[in-house]
Amino acid sequence: MSLSEHCAEFAGLRVVDFTDETPGPDLPPAASVAWRIRVGWNESTSRYLEKFERFLERVDVSRVSALIIGYCGGGYELDKPVARLAAAADRFPDLRALFVGEILAEEAEISWIMQTDVTPLLAAFPLLERFEVRGGSELELSPVKSTALRVLRMETGGLPREVVRAVGESDLPNLEHLELWLGVAEYGGDATVADLAPILAGERLPSLRYLGLEDSEIQDEIATAVAGAPVVARLETLSLPMGTLGDEGAEALLSGQPLTHLKKLDLSHHFLSDEMTQRIRAALPGVEIDLRGAQVEDEWRYVAVSE
Repeated sequence: MSLSEHCAEFAGLRVVDFTDETPGPDLPPAASVAWRIRVGWNESTSRYLEKFERFLERVDVSRVSALIIGYCGGGYELDKPVARLAAAADRFPDLRALFVGEILAEEAEISWIMQTDVTPLLAAFPLLERFEVRGGSELELSPVKSTALRVLRMETGGLPREVVRAVGESDLPNLEHLELWLGVAEYGGDATVADLAPILAGERLPSLRYLGLEDSEIQDEIATAVAGAPVVARLETLSLPMGTLGDEGAEALLSGQPLTHLKKLDLSHHFLSDEMTQRIRAALPGVEIDLRGAQVEDEWRYVAVSE
């Protein structure tokens, strides 16, 4: 997903912005689209909550399967919208996909988005199959159990280690796609390789096919840990893009367990030498490899998304 454009599709459905000015007959059938609720950049959280109440009144939310919480006011704070949605959970028996914080860079930088404890949402909507979050500041998560969840994505410029640990301690037997933007310490991304150990072991993730450990300033260390991680053997896609990956991390990947079973290896936005990119392609001839976005290392390396 892009940080500069609103998503046009979510969970396989066309995204429609709910507007309380649209005549009732012109609203699409509730189950036919993914609904986004957001307000303008100069509007308040109170206006967002007012719009949400109108949404409950005018749309048959019992049939809504996909919902996006977008820009929710000048404070970029999601606690009240999240709490209100959780309180209305019984009105949304068919909700299967939820995106909390689809806020563009022009509305608020990703590190400015003030998230909240999202655990109550996963508890309130136990049938969620797809759960996505943007923004790491104030983000909290406790370990959860879900047999429904298939996709978990967290886009941040800094993902707190407590959240990473909670993901690793969660029981998600049917999770197929896990994507974590780890970010940098300056913006709260303080997770270490040790914090990732339960994820890399994969014991609680028997169905995982896509693993993304992305946008990290310790990407070489992560690549080294991934090279021997048990979870890799069952993956179809290994995604390590947007971070500071250099020849050291790539060497570890090539020297570790075989990766020839992968369908795709994403290493885009990297600091690899031309020689190393050639070695990777030669070693994995049957794998789709994304090596776009080669960066020139000057005095320091940088991730693609931080502030």
